[in-house]
Amino acid sequence: MTLIPFPDKKTGCGKAPVWLTLPVAPNPAARSRFSGDEKLPQAVPLYGAMTWVEDLQARGIVIAGMEINGPGDPLASLPMTLEIVDRLREKHPECTLGMTTLGLGLADHAERLKQHGVSKVTLLMDARNPEVVPKLYTWIRPAKRNISLAQAAVTLIEEQTKAIQACRAAGLEVVVQTTVYSQINEGEVAEIARLAADLGVAAMTLLPGKGWSENDEKLPLPWPTPEKMARLSAAAAAHITIIEPLAGERLGHITAQESCGTMALPKATAARPNVAALSSNGMDIDLHLGQAIKALIYGPREDGLACLLEARDLPEPGGGASRWQKVTEVLDDCFVLLAESAGQKPRDILGNSGLPVILTDDNVEGTVDVLFGGGKKSKCKK
Repeated sequence: MTLIPFPDKKTGCGKAPVWLTLPVAPNPAARSRFSGDEKLPQAVPLYGAMTWVEDLQARGIVIAGMEINGPGDPLASLPMTLEIVDRLREKHPECTLGMTTLGLGLADHAERLKQHGVSKVTLLMDARNPEVVPKLYTWIRPAKRNISLAQAAVTLIEEQTKAIQACRAAGLEVVVQTTVYSQINEGEVAEIARLAADLGVAAMTLLPGKGWSENDEKLPLPWPTPEKMARLSAAAAAHITIIEPLAGERLGHITAQESCGTMALPKATAARPNVAALSSNGMDIDLHLGQAIKALIYGPREDGLACLLEARDLPEPGGGASRWQKVTEVLDDCFVLLAESAGQKPRDILGNSGLPVILTDDNVEGTVDVLFGGGKKSKCKK
């Protein structure tokens, strides 16, 4: 998670309010060609983010606003995002809430987001020409449909235009963020700025991006030079206000990958030494809590390494709150339950019974190792 000074004003105690970036969105809506071969980082669990926010406030840091931004797209898992927004609004009604998104589906939900407390949207818009979009993304998935990249490029452009119009109609502030990749989308910047201004966007931010060539070997393309960025900024400024990316001294930084190890997450106890994971293949955390009928139980052996102990049956789906009470009884020796997704009600019931739920789609053994304080230990084979 990123914490950056918010420069508008000073508080009475002399500390500048800050804007927090919360990477709590787990699912992507597209894949950039310039993100490398690494898997999408793990999203920070909501309760971990909430604990982090409360810890910052306890240290006297004044929070001006919070932005849901990555590692996935908030609109790719809208029900979860609305739950997150509601919880943030409930706990921190004084803070401005925003989100960063590619905008797929935003036009249909702008009014709903406004009603839930979102007041600002940062729209990631890197191209307006459908022929340029495939040079930026390997895939784009509108509404989780698998369509050709060429078709998805047209859909993205149309959706982003509609998204801005819907946000403006709903009273949401919109800022466009464009990442410039040398030799790829430099010619798009002025057109993006012109369109954004015509649609009533408040401002535009330009960021330099580094990519790779289209050769058989991935050869790095250079970062856009400061001179080039200045020229593009001047061209865009002829149409719209240009704002600098949030800058300044980083007061604190917690990445999504580090979240399990550095945030106040559940810890093993003598009474609850084990971890429960929901997996269909034994390798990935890939099951919805409501659909799972078995849980993999991991716990420490004598040498301290976490190993798979057993596969334990869970109550059959259905039954409402009574089912979740039975789950807590079945997993009464576990200090955490790992699932790909879960509704808020069962998470609350389980959490209140001492079994918090972490939502992730990461590797089972890697996540278990981190929760047991490892991450670099040798994998245990039983």
